Amino acid sequence: MKKALALILALCMVFALCACGESKAPEQPAEKPAEAPADAPAAEGSVYYLNFKPEADAAWQELAKTYTEQTGVPVKVVTAASEEYDTTLTAEMDKSSAPTLFQCGNQGAINSWGDYCLDLKDTDVYKEMTTDSFNFKGENGEVLSIGYCYEAFGIIVNTELLEKAGHSLDEIKDFESLKTVADDIHARAAELGFDAFSSAGLDSSSSWRFSGHLANMPLFYEFRDDNVTEQPATIKGTYLENYKKVWDLYTTDSAVTGADLLTATGDMSSAEFKEGKAVFYQNGTWEYAGLIEAGMDPAKLAMIPIYCGVEGEDKAGLCCGTENCWAVNNESSEEDIKATLDFMKWVVTSEEGTTMMAEQFGPCPFKNAKTPENVFFAQANDYTANGNYIVTWAFNYTPAVNDWRAAVVDALGQYTAGTGDWSAVETAFVEGWATQYTNEQAAK
Repeated sequence: MKKALALILALCMVFALCACGESKAPEQPAEKPAEAPADAPAAEGSVYYLNFKPEADAAWQELAKTYTEQTGVPVKVVTAASEEYDTTLTAEMDKSSAPTLFQCGNQGAINSWGDYCLDLKDTDVYKEMTTDSFNFKGENGEVLSIGYCYEAFGIIVNTELLEKAGHSLDEIKDFESLKTVADDIHARAAELGFDAFSSAGLDSSSSWRFSGHLANMPLFYEFRDDNVTEQPATIKGTYLENYKKVWDLYTTDSAVTGADLLTATGDMSSAEFKEGKAVFYQNGTWEYAGLIEAGMDPAKLAMIPIYCGVEGEDKAGLCCGTENCWAVNNESSEEDIKATLDFMKWVVTSEEGTTMMAEQFGPCPFKNAKTPENVFFAQANDYTANGNYIVTWAFNYTPAVNDWRAAVVDALGQYTAGTGDWSAVETAFVEGWATQYTNEQAAK
């Protein structure tokens, strides 16, 4: 499986997650035109897509409008606020006009919503896929959700600032070399006019980067050591000291430290990087479009692995995977299911749909997918082509993901604000996992 994954990522590569932002007010479905094209599907049903990526809301709204104009089929897109997707989905699925298309991108979501997922195995959109590797399946082989794009995350680097500080990417090969460079930049921040890291905010718009993406590092290495291939009931926390090393670096070599991080937002961190106030910024490929729109030069951007002091990490690549998985509500009417499946196929085959997907999400596993311009994907490819191992998304196994992450964030906040008690983080991480797993199993 890992060899197959590496090949897939090396060929088509990788990704666009959980970035954040404020959600926009839901738009009403566009009005049906007086006359639809002759080859358009009959507008007998409608589509309601509950989107979980706020940063892609405008793109989805525009695409929905275009589809309605072309076909007469009403398409409503509602975007959940950052870190509120599960809550919003639960509320919306309880309504008579529930979403017909929603996200089901990790094992916890499958545990909660698998019974609502239409088997996509024989659908036209599934037949357009080029890989099955990131799809979620049921016990009898049903295709419950399909991964519609791939993403990568790591540490984004402003190479121009790095060079102004007298350093280069070639120096950074592991945690110790990253720390050496970051420590030097932070020590000279007043002189340089910028610091090492953008703020590691623990506001909900930012904390997912650390309770999810940074937490992937100790999970990945533990699961690799123990050959974990399915959601485990318990974890050991073998590499939590490595997690601590990175967190301490982020929260020390930064202009924003201590208790101020408890309310620091994702927008703050992004702005610091875009405005040239920080060299390093932990985030993913999905952030690329926003950086370019802010005027940053793609030739002066790079993404490096999240180094955490593990032996052999000089051969690590970027963290690659996806939580972007579509599921179709099997409790919707036949007309709405057909309308939704038709819309999905159009998104992954039409000029308008494939262009938007490439721009917003990067590489997509469909036959007609366009090649994205995002330079971070090319860099992810380079790591793989050079023989570096892919750091896969182990956090997809997290039980009751929102509850588990909330406890980890709370413990990180207490530690960072001044208690200095790392054991609370370890408890939230390890014991919290076992508790949430048990609770999920009991709820089945």
